[in-house]
Amino acid sequence: MIPLPEAAEILPDADAVAEAAAERLVALCDSAPRPAIAVCLSGGATPKRLYARLSGPDYRARLPWERLHWFFGDDRMVPWTDAASNVRMAREAFGDAPIPEGHLHGMDTGGTPEEGARAYAETLRAFYGAAVLDPARPLFDLVLLGLGEDGHTASLFPGKPALAERHAWTAPVPEAGLAPFVPRITLTFPALASARETLVLVTGAGKQEPLRRLARGEDLPARHLRSVGRLVWLVDQAAAGA
Repeated sequence: MIPLPEAAEILPDADAVAEAAAERLVALCDSAPRPAIAVCLSGGATPKRLYARLSGPDYRARLPWERLHWFFGDDRMVPWTDAASNVRMAREAFGDAPIPEGHLHGMDTGGTPEEGARAYAETLRAFYGAAVLDPARPLFDLVLLGLGEDGHTASLFPGKPALAERHAWTAPVPEAGLAPFVPRITLTFPALASARETLVLVTGAGKQEPLRRLARGEDLPARHLRSVGRLVWLVDQAAAGA
């Protein structure tokens, strides 16, 4: 089995990973210190499975939808109707979930990546109520992330300038590191770290190689993930090589 990060749980399959993440969100909502609850969403097949589960019969009644605000860790510079859009993916996965108007905060992908990054930083600051992140008052209650086959997370790709950002909350990504090679917007490591809990969802045999590379100590973007709260890796047996 591949050596995993210390705070890792190995689960049977992708459904079990989605179930564990859903239960953690319910617990975070129950213990939320403020009326508004902020969740940072990730793209990808495993998070999509989670979002569909949250809107299904097992969780719909257990979540305080009127208090939940949904943000995005990254997105591609395509219209929200495009199949490559994380907003479209989330909307489709949530289906008819009772999300109040204005509580799904998509990134502005209609202009340049630089313009979109600045606009989303303003959205986050307005919600947070301050321009500087306080470790004692995290921006997010939950951050959801994945692991790319090249070791990227959000749209923080190997060798790209956004990796070095330590002050701004968002960054433009004019050139993506993987297909589809369209520009993107991403949250930065400081913003992603401002969370009561961070979950890295890793499923499928295709993620064995990046996990091996992390275990060898390679300097992949995901290696630099931090959280002011808990950082937990939820890994299925296929990804873990179990």
